Amino acid sequence: MQGKLILKDGSKFTGESFGYERSTAGEVVFSTGMVGYPESLTDPSYIGQILILTYPLIGNYGVPDKKYWESAGLKILGLIVSSYIDTPSHHNSQGKLAAWLKKEKVPALEIKDTRYLVQKIREQGAMLGKIVFGKDISFYDPNKENLLLKSSPEKIKYEGVGKKTVLIVDCGGKRNITRNFLQKNVKVITVPWDYDPFIHPPAGGKFDALVISNGPGDPKFAGETIKIAKKSLANKIPTFGVCLGHQILALAAGGDTYKLKFGHRGQNQPCVLADSPRCYLTTQNHGFAVGEIPPGFQTWFANANDGTNEGIIHTKYPFMSVQFHPEVTPGPMDTEWVFDYFLERI
Repeated sequence: MQGKLILKDGSKFTGESFGYERSTAGEVVFSTGMVGYPESLTDPSYIGQILILTYPLIGNYGVPDKKYWESAGLKILGLIVSSYIDTPSHHNSQGKLAAWLKKEKVPALEIKDTRYLVQKIREQGAMLGKIVFGKDISFYDPNKENLLLKSSPEKIKYEGVGKKTVLIVDCGGKRNITRNFLQKNVKVITVPWDYDPFIHPPAGGKFDALVISNGPGDPKFAGETIKIAKKSLANKIPTFGVCLGHQILALAAGGDTYKLKFGHRGQNQPCVLADSPRCYLTTQNHGFAVGEIPPGFQTWFANANDGTNEGIIHTKYPFMSVQFHPEVTPGPMDTEWVFDYFLERI
């Protein structure tokens, strides 16, 4: 069956369906990664978005077991690829991408000229779009609502054992953030985005550090999380932010954020460590960025492509955050050391 991708500027693209055949609308974005589509498609940061994958062959290594996913299921609203491969080959593969998409009711189109689509978004900026089968539907702008209501868990979770306890404020975090801490023998307490541990301490009470996870949407909607981060800073608790958590930490400390023209998404974003010649390859997925560094902080990392901020660190206290994903799913593993750096300062 054929479907159409319709952009807000009136552009229309016809493609062959290989997912669930229903209409959907959201923000159209692109990812430049060559690998890692199962991890990307299950990343809660993609809630509200139709994703274009620039690598031309998608589906060629199938779908792995759930334990390799970054959440319980698919988070994208729709998928656009150049060529879908229906004959996967990989030792971890447990099924086909098309079957997974149909099972979770996510539409997907094979549109050959994804290069043109990406050039259009790079020139005009991320734009609203819709995948339509038959009857037309309205456009939908996910940036006008608090997406954390769709991405954050509802219950507190306790995992692992260790001498150090990290409390993660889960705004839609990728599973490997938690896995990373557990592998380093750290006890992890995960709470919803609006759960204030300073008013209602979780069982066990004391925690040694606070981590603010990644998640979807505009950080300025995360008012409750910003309040929690402010309290953490005021109490001099070691605090670490990842992606959306980076933006939230900046806002809590008195900085500011803004929406990027087309965002950074992929596993090949270069980041330079401040005051050094070191450039790291990083995984990223965000449409907003830190524009104003808060008082007392300095730039930790910067994007080598466009110079945008990729990390901040306090000049005195153990407060720090990064815009990229150091939990390395999908890779590369260049910046996994950031977790160790933070833990050493607890």
